[in-house]
Amino acid sequence: MRVTRSIVIDESELVERFIHASGPGGQNVNKVATAVELRFDVARSPSLPEPVRTRLAALAGKRLSGEGVLVIAAQRFRSQARNREDARARLAALIRAAATPPKPRRATRPSRAAKQRRLDEKRLQSVRKRERRGSGWQ
Repeated sequence: MRVTRSIVIDESELVERFIHASGPGGQNVNKVATAVELRFDVARSPSLPEPVRTRLAALAGKRLSGEGVLVIAAQRFRSQARNREDARARLAALIRAAATPPKPRRATRPSRAAKQRRLDEKRLQSVRKRERRGSGWQ
């Protein structure tokens, strides 16, 4: 499975399991296992460079198991084939997002006008609160 120009994932690295889906489908939902659970071992994959692996682990969040296996469940469609395509597309999109390095943050300072606006707003808020303080209930 080609993800980017440099990242190609071998089919043997993907483990698919078909399970019964919840939701619409009529009698079909009780007979056919249309939902797909796609597993990809991020921690031991030779296809992923180390920086991509680290970013993918951060992006995956709770979809990543303790052993470093990414689990994607797809049950959006009624057919097994479309759910399979959906799971693979979502995996590819996740890896593509992890493959793009984050843009470095450039430190900036607030302008003089921005500082002045902040101070003016603070002064105005102070006046509002001071005016609210009355002699209390009588």
